[in-house]
Amino acid sequence: MSEPYKAPEPHVHAFRAVLALAQRLRYLMDDRLRGDGLTTQQAALLTVVDALGEPSLKEAAAVLGSTHQNVAQLVASLERKGMLQIATDPADRRRRRLMTTSANTEYWRERNVGDHAAVATWFAGLNSGELETLCELLDRVLADVKQSDVKQAESGEAAGSHFAPTL
Repeated sequence: MSEPYKAPEPHVHAFRAVLALAQRLRYLMDDRLRGDGLTTQQAALLTVVDALGEPSLKEAAAVLGSTHQNVAQLVASLERKGMLQIATDPADRRRRRLMTTSANTEYWRERNVGDHAAVATWFAGLNSGELETLCELLDRVLADVKQSDVKQAESGEAAGSHFAPTL
């Protein structure tokens, strides 16, 4: 099988490989969640809300690297499913806060062991040292991309306007 993501330039190869892997992993997790009517994006939002405590929709969207509108759609769907609730911020009544529900906690308590085992099989080709190195490298790239976004925002430049790689 050919690997169309490969490129002679290492940075383009890395970009294409990460994108191809991300798409494949999202497909695999979507497949696992489909029977329960959930998506990987919804699961990611629930994870972010749990990690941040009671974030605003804007804060959750920033962490997910998504738009306010896209996250609002995820929130509406998860609220209908009883996994997420929206509360008014007592300090600023105009602001709404996202909170996961006890139904969400119970759902993931029952699922996590199987899902974590499945994810482990997806990375089974790497030993523990390689997996740690992969995580460190990905964390560095993510930090660099975030820093670049901050610099662009400060300069008023549109994201990605200075660099358009040939894909």
